[in-house]
Amino acid sequence: MLTSNIETLPGYRITQHLGLVEGSTVRAKNVGRDILSSIKNLFGGELESYTDLMREARAEAETRMLEAAKQLGANAVINIRFSTTSIADGASEVLAYGTAVVVE
Repeated sequence: MLTSNIETLPGYRITQHLGLVEGSTVRAKNVGRDILSSIKNLFGGELESYTDLMREARAEAETRMLEAAKQLGANAVINIRFSTTSIADGASEVLAYGTAVVVE
């Protein structure tokens, strides 16, 4: 599956627009990560456990979006975007969305 964050795929011609596709996941922080991150937060620096959590969430959302595109018969998704929303204290949704297309 080809992907792009722009409206075209250089070197390919879009022959069909199949519509909007999306994938999402909701992830919550866990106590172990919170304790370690609180300590790290005192001294500054990257909160690596949260970075990993968000990376995993983006990957899951993207995988679900690509599966939705595949079900429509797409071989590419263009104009991909990610959005993050706080759902509840300590839980966030990561949404991946784009336009499913057929290219040749």
